[in-house]
Amino acid sequence: QVHLAESGGGLVQAGGSLRLSCAASGSIFNIDDMGWYRQAPGKQRELVAGVTRGGSANYADSVKGRFTISRDNAKKTVDLQMNSLKPEDTAVYYCNAEISTLTSDLLRTLEVWGQGTQVTVSS
Repeated sequence: QVHLAESGGGLVQAGGSLRLSCAASGSIFNIDDMGWYRQAPGKQRELVAGVTRGGSANYADSVKGRFTISRDNAKKTVDLQMNSLKPEDTAVYYCNAEISTLTSDLLRTLEVWGQGTQVTVSS
Protein backbone atom coordinates (compact mmCIF):
# COMPACT_ATOMS: atom_id res chain seq x y z
CA GLN A 1 0.00 0.00 0.00
CA VAL A 2 1.09 3.58 -0.78
CA HIS A 3 0.11 6.65 1.21
CA LEU A 4 0.62 10.43 0.98
CA ALA A 5 0.37 12.54 4.14
CA GLU A 6 0.15 16.35 4.03
CA SER A 7 0.93 18.79 6.83
CA GLY A 8 1.52 22.50 7.38
CA GLY A 9 -1.85 24.04 6.60
CA GLY A 10 -3.46 26.62 8.83
CA LEU A 11 -4.78 30.14 9.24
CA VAL A 12 -2.59 33.08 8.24
CA GLN A 13 -3.05 36.78 7.54
CA ALA A 14 -2.61 38.23 4.06
CA GLY A 15 1.06 38.75 3.30
CA GLY A 16 2.13 35.90 5.54
CA SER A 17 3.79 32.58 4.75
CA LEU A 18 3.14 28.87 5.15
CA ARG A 19 5.12 25.78 4.23
CA LEU A 20 3.25 22.64 3.21
CA SER A 21 4.91 19.23 3.37
CA CYS A 22 3.95 15.89 1.85
CA ALA A 23 5.54 12.55 2.68
CA ALA A 24 5.12 9.32 0.71
CA SER A 25 5.22 5.98 2.48
CA GLY A 26 4.71 2.31 1.70
CA SER A 27 6.23 -0.09 -0.81
CA ILE A 28 7.63 2.36 -3.37
CA PHE A 29 9.82 1.46 -6.32
CA ASN A 30 10.11 5.02 -7.61
CA ILE A 31 8.24 8.33 -7.71
CA ASP A 32 7.92 10.28 -10.95
CA ASP A 33 6.02 13.59 -11.09
CA MET A 34 4.82 15.18 -7.85
CA GLY A 35 2.62 18.21 -7.41
CA TRP A 36 0.31 20.35 -5.35
CA TYR A 37 -3.30 21.05 -6.29
CA ARG A 38 -5.92 23.18 -4.58
CA GLN A 39 -9.68 23.47 -4.57
CA ALA A 40 -11.55 26.52 -3.31
CA PRO A 41 -15.28 26.48 -2.46
CA GLY A 42 -17.37 26.52 -5.62
CA LYS A 43 -14.36 26.13 -7.91
CA GLN A 44 -12.66 23.33 -9.82
CA ARG A 45 -9.51 21.69 -8.53
CA GLU A 46 -6.47 23.27 -10.14
CA LEU A 47 -2.76 22.55 -10.41
CA VAL A 48 -0.71 24.93 -8.27
CA ALA A 49 2.79 23.60 -8.86
CA GLY A 50 4.44 20.46 -10.19
CA VAL A 51 7.95 19.05 -10.16
CA THR A 52 9.55 16.16 -12.07
CA ARG A 53 11.91 13.61 -10.57
CA GLY A 54 14.79 15.57 -12.09
CA GLY A 55 13.69 18.79 -10.39
CA SER A 56 12.03 20.70 -13.24
CA ALA A 57 9.21 22.81 -11.79
CA ASN A 58 6.16 24.53 -13.21
CA TYR A 59 3.67 26.89 -11.58
CA ALA A 60 0.23 28.30 -12.12
CA ASP A 61 0.37 31.92 -13.27
CA SER A 62 -1.49 33.02 -10.14
CA VAL A 63 1.28 31.80 -7.80
CA LYS A 64 4.42 32.25 -9.88
CA GLY A 65 6.98 34.31 -8.00
CA ARG A 66 5.29 33.70 -4.64
CA PHE A 67 5.32 29.89 -4.26
CA THR A 68 8.25 27.49 -4.54
CA ILE A 69 7.97 23.71 -4.92
CA SER A 70 10.83 21.39 -3.97
CA ARG A 71 11.38 17.68 -3.46
CA ASP A 72 13.77 15.32 -1.72
CA ASN A 73 13.91 12.01 -3.55
CA ALA A 74 15.84 10.28 -0.76
CA LYS A 75 13.25 11.30 1.86
CA LYS A 76 10.32 10.85 -0.57
CA THR A 77 8.92 14.27 0.26
CA VAL A 78 7.68 17.31 -1.63
CA ASP A 79 7.22 20.77 -0.09
CA LEU A 80 5.43 23.93 -1.12
CA GLN A 81 6.75 27.20 0.30
CA MET A 82 4.01 29.83 0.08
CA ASN A 83 4.93 33.50 0.55
CA SER A 84 2.97 36.74 0.17
CA LEU A 85 -0.28 34.86 0.66
CA LYS A 86 -3.52 36.40 -0.56
CA PRO A 87 -7.14 35.72 0.44
CA GLU A 88 -7.71 34.13 -2.97
CA ASP A 89 -5.16 31.45 -2.02
CA THR A 90 -7.68 30.08 0.49
CA ALA A 91 -8.41 26.46 -0.44
CA VAL A 92 -7.85 22.84 0.47
CA TYR A 93 -4.42 21.87 -0.82
CA TYR A 94 -3.78 18.32 -2.06
CA CYS A 95 -0.52 16.50 -2.66
CA ASN A 96 -0.32 14.27 -5.76
CA ALA A 97 2.29 11.80 -6.97
CA GLU A 98 2.85 9.23 -9.70
CA ILE A 99 4.23 6.18 -7.89
CA SER A 100 5.48 2.81 -9.12
CA THR A 101 5.37 -0.21 -6.82
CA LEU A 102 6.71 -3.76 -6.97
CA THR A 103 4.50 -6.61 -5.78
CA SER A 104 5.60 -10.21 -6.44
CA ASP A 105 8.02 -8.90 -9.09
CA LEU A 106 5.16 -7.14 -10.91
CA LEU A 107 5.44 -3.42 -11.58
CA ARG A 108 2.36 -1.24 -11.33
CA THR A 109 1.92 2.54 -11.48
CA LEU A 110 -0.48 4.56 -9.37
CA GLU A 111 -1.65 8.15 -9.21
CA VAL A 112 -1.90 8.82 -5.48
CA TRP A 113 -3.64 11.70 -3.68
CA GLY A 114 -3.30 12.96 -0.15
CA GLN A 115 -6.34 13.73 1.97
CA GLY A 116 -5.80 17.49 1.81
CA THR A 117 -4.84 20.27 4.20
CA GLN A 118 -6.80 23.50 4.71
CA VAL A 119 -5.14 26.86 4.03
CA THR A 120 -7.09 29.95 5.04
CA VAL A 121 -5.80 33.47 4.35
CA SER A 122 -7.58 36.36 6.05
CA SER A 123 -7.56 39.95 4.82
